[in-house]
Amino acid sequence: MSRAVFADDNIKPARLAGDWYPGTAAELGKMLDGLSTGVDLLSEIADVGLVISPHAGYVFSAPVAAWGFKAAQTRKISTVIILAPSHHFSFAGAAVWPQGAFETPLGRVEIDQDLAAKILAFDKRFTTRRDVFEGLAGRPENSVETQVPYIQRAFPSARIVPVIVGFPPDPDMLRTVADALAAAVAGRDDVLVDVSVDQSHFHVDAEARAIDARGLTAIEQRDVKALWQGHRDGSMEVDGFHVVIAGMLYAEKMGFNKARVLKYATSADATGDKSRVVGYASVVFYKDKPAGKVASLSVGQKARLLAIARSTLEAFVRTGKTSEIAEHDPRLLAEEGAFVTLHKDGQLRGCIGNIIGQGPLYKTVRDMSVAAASQDPRFSPVTADELGSIDLEISVLSTPVAVKSPDDIEMGKHGVIVSRGYSNRGVFLPQVATETGWSKEKFLSELCAQKAGLPPDCWKRADTRIEVFTADVFGEKK
Repeated sequence: MSRAVFADDNIKPARLAGDWYPGTAAELGKMLDGLSTGVDLLSEIADVGLVISPHAGYVFSAPVAAWGFKAAQTRKISTVIILAPSHHFSFAGAAVWPQGAFETPLGRVEIDQDLAAKILAFDKRFTTRRDVFEGLAGRPENSVETQVPYIQRAFPSARIVPVIVGFPPDPDMLRTVADALAAAVAGRDDVLVDVSVDQSHFHVDAEARAIDARGLTAIEQRDVKALWQGHRDGSMEVDGFHVVIAGMLYAEKMGFNKARVLKYATSADATGDKSRVVGYASVVFYKDKPAGKVASLSVGQKARLLAIARSTLEAFVRTGKTSEIAEHDPRLLAEEGAFVTLHKDGQLRGCIGNIIGQGPLYKTVRDMSVAAASQDPRFSPVTADELGSIDLEISVLSTPVAVKSPDDIEMGKHGVIVSRGYSNRGVFLPQVATETGWSKEKFLSELCAQKAGLPPDCWKRADTRIEVFTADVFGEKK
């Protein structure tokens, strides 16, 4: 709710409630809370400074938008700058809502008047046109209003600064918008930028996904030139790409040097109609977390993790239930990725893990013990009569870090992740190189083909991302 009293002409009323999103506080809150509980995030994404979020009707796009706002909740956010396109007006510069509040069924959200004033003062092409935010009669502007309920639920005490960037795009103006935001935010670490855009419009589903994959790859690779050129030649179709470019330039200035597509869908995922779809994506820009090495584990801590893995494995195989385990060692409460590998008579019997920690280490080991025994698609579930022949191995992982070249990979020391775009991804643990004796070329080719579902030579291509990590590997067998 707003913390101030405003004149009526400074209040932007909700125009889309009951149509684009639920019209009552109870219905809207229930919907947003339900979406948030279904989001599963990587722990490496912990310092988000910019999100790209869809702005369509909630029945279509809210399950996607929830991912970016959930990721951004790892920071304390006091102000959200909503950076959006206009669907109805062509104009040079940018329009800023300078004061007052925006209203939704969840209440009023106050404008950060000081921050808005700093942005407005940066360039004479910045204006306070209300009509740009209102839209046309019978056709209200949706690019800002759809974002406000997400912000209210994710950051209940936050203020907002709505900014609509003019079209057609002017590269100098986009740089100026980025400069203005960076200058206004300078010295603060509690500001999030929300770039409100959809993806391609009105293609058949398969074509839309291909178009969107090209645009999202350019965004994830933080390649402003490729995004600009893709829209000049028609190979990409982000609806509001100029606003995305302004946001990307801002993120670069502020040091948010990593980008990740968290969720993608088309309207066909909601309706089942693949004949004429709209694409939606949730993308975050965040600061790189240092990879480093795995923090050391004592002999006792390794023994404890192996005991957890063994007791969990045996209990699950015999009863079908996952053990409840209490743990108080701070080292084992740290959030780290881990794999659990099962061998039977010297042969692989199952191996599953999380590359990035999604909870306390001891729980990851517990859960991956169950998964390795029952969910590895290469093997049938482990049976009780096999337990005496199985030995366990645990790999505790460092945070992955990108490398510029395959030459940076140290065989036997580094685990490797290859990925292209946001759907093809594969990983080999460090011990794979030692156990197979493969050359680096063979190792990477098998990783691309076996694990990532990509051509064997994908690791040679510039658009393939290569990340490395280290592992502390220990097991029941010496």
